[in-house]
Amino acid sequence: MNATPFLRSPPFPGVAPASAAISRVRRHGEGVVAVPDALLDAVAEARVGGTFWGHRPDGIRLVARAGVAVPQALMDGLARREIGIVGKSGGGAGPGADPDPGHALPEPTDLWTLVAGARSVHAAADDELAIIAGLLHVPVFGADGAAIEPATLRDSARAAIAAATYHDCFSGEDVDAAQAVAQLADWRRHLDGNHGIAAASGMALWKREAIRRFLWDGVGSPPFLPARKGLRRAARRDGVLAVWPSRVTPDMLEEARRQGVAIARVEDGFLRSKGLGAALHPPGSVVIDRTGIYYDARSASDMERLLSTTVFTPALERRAARLLTMIQASGVTKYGAGGGQMIDLPHGRRTVLAVGQVEDDLSVEYGGAGVTGNLDLLERVRAAEPDAYIVYRPHPDVQAGLRKGHLSDAAVLGHADAIDTGSPLMELVQTVDEVHVLSSLTGFEALMRGRPVTVHGMPFYAGWGLTRDLAVPNERRGRRLTLHQLVAGALILYPRYLDPVTRLPCGPEIMVERLASGAPSPTSWLIRLRTLQGKLQRFMTLSADYFHR
Repeated sequence: MNATPFLRSPPFPGVAPASAAISRVRRHGEGVVAVPDALLDAVAEARVGGTFWGHRPDGIRLVARAGVAVPQALMDGLARREIGIVGKSGGGAGPGADPDPGHALPEPTDLWTLVAGARSVHAAADDELAIIAGLLHVPVFGADGAAIEPATLRDSARAAIAAATYHDCFSGEDVDAAQAVAQLADWRRHLDGNHGIAAASGMALWKREAIRRFLWDGVGSPPFLPARKGLRRAARRDGVLAVWPSRVTPDMLEEARRQGVAIARVEDGFLRSKGLGAALHPPGSVVIDRTGIYYDARSASDMERLLSTTVFTPALERRAARLLTMIQASGVTKYGAGGGQMIDLPHGRRTVLAVGQVEDDLSVEYGGAGVTGNLDLLERVRAAEPDAYIVYRPHPDVQAGLRKGHLSDAAVLGHADAIDTGSPLMELVQTVDEVHVLSSLTGFEALMRGRPVTVHGMPFYAGWGLTRDLAVPNERRGRRLTLHQLVAGALILYPRYLDPVTRLPCGPEIMVERLASGAPSPTSWLIRLRTLQGKLQRFMTLSADYFHR
């Protein structure tokens, strides 16, 4: 029996193999389960099993396991560089030509990408190479040079999957092979999204440990370099430069465009962490967008492409529905579950929540659709809701004194009826009659709670038929989406998540569980210093308001 399970986890850096392991070889006497065709098809569709991470050599037309002879007739017309040898030769080759006629491939090598580009594979029927080739319908030849029947290869795949037991590495509970395949598929998508990133620039020091894990591609993580050095490295390697958009200059991005260097923009995700980003809490979720970025409505993004073109399968929509139920039940928002005392609202009068934002945030500049800041937003909300009781909710980073966008009480109450800074946000969202936002993620969170949302800007969730949009329509949008489809695109397919407990890439379901349960987040001296700085800044701001009355 093979000592290594076919369905297995990548060797995630900084994580003990036992913690990451999703499978183990079945012990003698443990029952064997049937492996249906549908599961084999799911493995092939997800391209998981064996080594599905690592290097991706180009131009390989024939793949052989080291020590397996390849008939000369199948090598005719191929250069040595087109023949890839996997593993180290152990001798004992059968009859035929030189057993290792090509060049040894680097380890690890993504066998799925390798085999998919080949016209033949040469290995024993129970070899991972042969199993993967059979699932990809690539011809396989054994050590004797004879073709191996596709049915034999599928039987080998069934045996390899049935030879292991599986468990959830986040909860420790036993799962079936189909659930293991689903987890491996998420990891595959994560690693595929990092392929080709040659350098990372603009990443704050306190984020780098998390970003290094987010950007690991199955071989390594890109180095953190100043923007110019990162650009040069990406150009030399014909690779991609990952950047934090607010920390690189437009001139540098223009230089990358002139040189033909692709840019991947990295930003906080939508289920972020238990603390504020401005307070230096490292992100538990990021997005990596190679087309644009979700908050910049001026141009296309991977988010728009996902929402406008994805064929949402019934299975994906069911997963989104379950995730939505989890979020609704937990009360989780971008920064975890809320707390505090609920504000009193008047009875018998229409109530509206107006959500403030960080005014120098790029989402306001690029997705604000001409709205200039929080005061302008409040004026527009009052114009749209002349008779409503309006509650203004400042952004938590602004409230903490860490970011720009503070309004004096007098300025707010010139248009709103109340200011709220302490209510549980999602309870407040579900209590008011309508939520008004510029481009705030609170609008998306309100949609997920079934609340009516009016949008004054053009955030990623506007333009799909789920919100009342007051900005000029975006011509790239217009597809009518269900809420489950929006959730699938925005929370499952687009972002990356990192489990704060295991440090493994995870799905949104795990992140919601961790945020709801109060799983500990790391607290560094930088976080404590930043919190103190925010308190001091807020004291100075409020003192200035008082003396200018």
